Amino acid sequence: MKKQAPIAKKRAKKAAGAATPLPSRPGMRRYKIVLLLVLIGILLGTAAYAYAKRQEIERYFFERRGKIPGVKVEPLPVPDAQRWQILRKDLERWRIFYAEKYRKAGSTTARQAVIMDARNLLEHNLPELMRCWLGTGWDFNGTAKEPGAGKIACGYFVATVMEGAGFHIKRSPLAQQASQNILRTFLPQSDLHLRVGVPYKTYRAEISRGKPGIYIVGLDTHVGFIVVPNENGKDYRFIHSSGAKPWCVVEENADQAKVLQNSNYRVIGNLTASDALITKWLKGEDFPTFR
Repeated sequence: MKKQAPIAKKRAKKAAGAATPLPSRPGMRRYKIVLLLVLIGILLGTAAYAYAKRQEIERYFFERRGKIPGVKVEPLPVPDAQRWQILRKDLERWRIFYAEKYRKAGSTTARQAVIMDARNLLEHNLPELMRCWLGTGWDFNGTAKEPGAGKIACGYFVATVMEGAGFHIKRSPLAQQASQNILRTFLPQSDLHLRVGVPYKTYRAEISRGKPGIYIVGLDTHVGFIVVPNENGKDYRFIHSSGAKPWCVVEENADQAKVLQNSNYRVIGNLTASDALITKWLKGEDFPTFR
């Protein structure tokens, strides 16, 4: 009996092995094909997710670019909250000065002269107020009230600059409106120009040939300022809180303005070309939010 025990063990092992046979060659081939398809599916899914989140991924690494050894970083502009406050107070002082001149003006000609002076004042000071915000971070929910004091969304940037310039608005309700409603808060429908599906080259030429002034421009999902200078033939500047790289308030020339270039919908209005708007600003009247 003792001699038969090893034989019994061998038989048991052989029986156990027979219970789980290895896949045949055709079965192994199918197994490899299924495994390959699963791996391809995982890779495609990962690639699709990365593509959908490409801006968030790019922004993540962009914000941490200074921590990567050996990478040279071009510094962003530094927001200037102190200058913002100085410019605001100075502009308000001049608004009061011109408001008094307007009140005392004894003729239409005299009032028009005051409006012209006020227009020149706004066209000089509004861009300087905007530039105080350069480098302030963008966020879809950003509501910063001062340059560099948190992040700011595009609508809040426009509303905050207008409020800082002495326009009597309700900042948060205005900032949360569609771009066309933001424009209608300041200008009548007849003063707006809507262009849909126009090639950027054509649109750029139209703006450059337009009247000098401070414009608000509304895009597909964005809003900002366009500054058209007085010099003939000189390109405009696009100043906005950008939700694209570098994700902050930026000032761009016509070539750099990719957000403006890529938009299919563009609605624009010249704020400082409006005598009615300047008169309301001088008098300190309210600009109710258009809804």
